[in-house]
Amino acid sequence: MKRFLLSVFLLTLIGFGIFGCSQQKQWSREERQSLREMLRDYRKMVYLNNLTEAEYMLFSDDVAAAIEQDYPVYTTFIEMPAVNDTVQVYVVTTIVEQLNTDARNMRHIFPYNDLVMANVLPSGLDRVQQNAFYRCLAQRVNATYPDVATFFNAVIADTTAMSTINQLQQQCAADLFDWQIDIVEVVGE
Repeated sequence: MKRFLLSVFLLTLIGFGIFGCSQQKQWSREERQSLREMLRDYRKMVYLNNLTEAEYMLFSDDVAAAIEQDYPVYTTFIEMPAVNDTVQVYVVTTIVEQLNTDARNMRHIFPYNDLVMANVLPSGLDRVQQNAFYRCLAQRVNATYPDVATFFNAVIADTTAMSTINQLQQQCAADLFDWQIDIVEVVGE
């Protein structure tokens, strides 16, 4: 009888131990909220600052789920020496995965208002015309860059008016809207 009671006691302890450990591996609601607050700092990034609030919430959910999967114990994650660098890597990785150079994402990378201010597109285009431009741009980007990582690196390095991406934008604008940008160099005397 003593052995039976001892066995039941030990099995109960083991059961609570396993249950307690499995519960510990799940992040609490407060821990998830803390991570989302940390992700708010990344809202200013080029791809992210043009997302709607709902789109950004989906994006931050993807990042948080990836982090939680790789770091199931919150305290281990948050106490890492380079936790901010780790979060940044997950943010950039998620952006690259979501880019998939297509017309849906082109409007986030190259917002219409920015293209108008840069004199790439005329103002007053309706949604159908904008979508035609973004489809054209996505097709040209896909034909120019072999993969998303190469395209992403080109976006980051895009600092000149005659960059490949800028030329692709101008070609689509000229093809669709007969919109031509003439660059006039002024030479000082």
